[in-house]
Amino acid sequence: MIDAPPVERGVRPGAANEGVLDAASFDAIEADSLFDAINHARTRIGRAALYRSLAKPPPDGALARNKQEALRELESNPSLEQALTSYVDALVSGEKGLYRLLYGRFVGGGFLSGANQNMEPLDFEGYGYEEYVAGTGFAVDLVRGAAELPQPKSTYLRDLFDDIRDFGLSRTYSLMKGPVYPVNGDFLTREEKPRYLPAFRFIPSAVKPIPSLLGIAGLATAMYFSDSILAGAGHMKFALLILLLPVIPMILSSIATSDRDTIIYPLRKQFKSSPELARGLDALGLIDELLAFRRYAQTCGGDVVLPEIVDADRHGLQVQQVRNPVLGKGNPTYVPNQIPIDDTGRLLVITGPNSGGKTAYCKTVAQVQLLGQIGCYVPAVKAQLVPAEHIFYQVPDPGRLDGKMGRFGHELSRTREIFFNATPRSLVVLDELGEGTTYEEKMEISEYILKGFHSLGASTLLVTHNHELCQRLRDEGMGQYLQVEFAEGKPTHRLIPGVSKVSHADRVAAALGFSRDDVEKHLATRSSGAVA
Repeated sequence: MIDAPPVERGVRPGAANEGVLDAASFDAIEADSLFDAINHARTRIGRAALYRSLAKPPPDGALARNKQEALRELESNPSLEQALTSYVDALVSGEKGLYRLLYGRFVGGGFLSGANQNMEPLDFEGYGYEEYVAGTGFAVDLVRGAAELPQPKSTYLRDLFDDIRDFGLSRTYSLMKGPVYPVNGDFLTREEKPRYLPAFRFIPSAVKPIPSLLGIAGLATAMYFSDSILAGAGHMKFALLILLLPVIPMILSSIATSDRDTIIYPLRKQFKSSPELARGLDALGLIDELLAFRRYAQTCGGDVVLPEIVDADRHGLQVQQVRNPVLGKGNPTYVPNQIPIDDTGRLLVITGPNSGGKTAYCKTVAQVQLLGQIGCYVPAVKAQLVPAEHIFYQVPDPGRLDGKMGRFGHELSRTREIFFNATPRSLVVLDELGEGTTYEEKMEISEYILKGFHSLGASTLLVTHNHELCQRLRDEGMGQYLQVEFAEGKPTHRLIPGVSKVSHADRVAAALGFSRDDVEKHLATRSSGAVA
């Protein structure tokens, strides 16, 4: 069932216990920006399919491996890739016509056009004839174009081709291809209509050939007989004809309205309820998604790779020379890093002063995991990942604070939600823990929470300034530790092993014009002004 036109950003993740991503994590990792970075889809259904993949990624690796097989086939077979690109490009303009046919409201025209001042976005003047021709023509082009393509070897592409072929074998396609014969409130295809059944085929125009010929013949007959009937009043004959002229648009409007209400609207109801058409359209979107992945790889700048997808009981992500998929796209100066998450080092603690790249690194980890999990290229030299059952990302969200709990209660509630839904195959990113309480309570709470995630087996990244907490965990042999590298007092945006014990808060404050000197100068200026 095709309930509505595809919407580019129309799918949202659900709750924390539903699927790989929840809504809060989806927003925190900036999935919309990630979509913008990789979105090279040409069709509306392709953009919707790509966004759906990001919002609801599969929890296992089977689909990603199948997509990778198809992408490798396109890499090794440029002629197939070009043929697919031309096929999709040829369907772009017709796609709009299909959605207008399926979802438009046709409000008339001609002498009725004055009633169309408050049209909605899917309201169209006319009676749907143009939309019917364009929409059904798109369906024919979808099937015929696919039949002319070289046959792929990869299972994923073959299955998509089969979905389009199956649509071409369906009754819905026969109705869209035509001819259509309205019979007793139903519609027959060419194959269904008995040879000797008297039935007119539907013609998407108010001007029907047979009724028009009969009308012309009738008018000619009337004029012939009027010569004898009106033999003494020659000018009266032409006056009567002139009086009949306004009747013609009314007749055509009546025919068009009947076609719209009794043929076009009922037919499109059948089209929208067709599972074969729905699968055929989805197949087109998924082909376009693959081509978008290829264009992203070609325009990303720098190395890209299809990650090795590994099946395992615990999550893991090892990536060499990785760049952020959004910030690093087309940026030759972006500093790459390593992602070393494995079973033995599944707790990864990131330390360092503000503005050093800690948050960008954590978002890189989550975005790369997501890209690899949907079968896309990642900007790296080499990558291996275990698909995550859940990707959780916790960041402070002052806009959603509960007045009864305060910041501490709000963040702890979110951490609790993540913990009780996490599994050994989960990726969890925590941007600080225990904020909004005393130092002693923060140490205690952070320690037992991190030990809990570690015992659970989830891959856990913690961004923190708390080097005392890091020391406690290191003393118990837990975790890997990365710190922001600085050179000549400035961050290099490279993460190196170790724990940072400096904050560089004074450097950040000075850069913002809010250092101790800035405050004192401002107060001195105010004092001088008051004395004067």
